[in-house]
Amino acid sequence: MKIARNSKLVLIGDSITDGERARPVGEGLFGATGKIYPSKVQGLLGAVYPEQKIRVVNMGISGNTVRDLKGRWQADVLDLHPDWLGILIGINDVWRQFDLPLQVETHVKLPEYRETLEELIKKTRPKLQGLVLMSPFFIELNKQDPMRRMMDEYGAVVKELAASYDALFVDLQAEFDRILQHTYSADLAWDRVHPSVVGETLIARAFLKALDFQF
Repeated sequence: MKIARNSKLVLIGDSITDGERARPVGEGLFGATGKIYPSKVQGLLGAVYPEQKIRVVNMGISGNTVRDLKGRWQADVLDLHPDWLGILIGINDVWRQFDLPLQVETHVKLPEYRETLEELIKKTRPKLQGLVLMSPFFIELNKQDPMRRMMDEYGAVVKELAASYDALFVDLQAEFDRILQHTYSADLAWDRVHPSVVGETLIARAFLKALDFQF
């Protein structure tokens, strides 16, 4: 497995990461890492690799865009001194352009998304042993759907930045597309965004596969 013994892994993002994690820091007792994919990552690492003693910290906040991440980056990433960092952001950057179309001040267009995410990566990558960038996703197979089409554009930016900054890339959209060949989208997420337990497990599995986790 790529992640070393005694490493600290911080996962940051929006509601897909948050999962009602503890505040101010999502680490500790009584489900502090939340109810969704970070807790599954923590559980699998602890169950399969107990000797590695890997710390998992959840710093997701529901509703966040990359603009919000920039505002809290110092406290919620840099001050925690992670060895590894996982970033999943972009769904709300796209979604607000569709569910709040008139509130243009909430919209994070593609150029701002790219510039801001790259700024955060550039200042953080030299401090890390490893970085995992996950694509935002929309649980919809129709690539001509306007929100799916835009989400793919944001996901392409994440892939490009991963290649530029020696990061592992996890294509979550491709993972959901695979399972959607057999499962109706509403069965995975009522709003095509917030995954069921199957979708959460899919995210955790894809993340761990990128680390060469041996199931």
